[in-house]
Amino acid sequence: MPDEPGSARNKFRSDFIVEIALIAALAVYMVLAQDKIVGDDLSFTVAGAALMAVATYWTLHTLKDGLQFIAVRLRPGK
Repeated sequence: MPDEPGSARNKFRSDFIVEIALIAALAVYMVLAQDKIVGDDLSFTVAGAALMAVATYWTLHTLKDGLQFIAVRLRPGK
């Protein structure tokens, strides 16, 4: 866990920016996939599944860093 609130805040902020970019990419994918049947174009389906997996992983990673940021701020004695 980072010892300084500033480093935890910067790490969380950069993770949050990547999170927003991933959600935007996922929204674009969903708009493009609106008229497609699942499995009709295998490469498109695999790309969507991979994008969803990365977005899920990064959401959990961002949540972990957010909790670390909160823990550093609430640590007694600092």
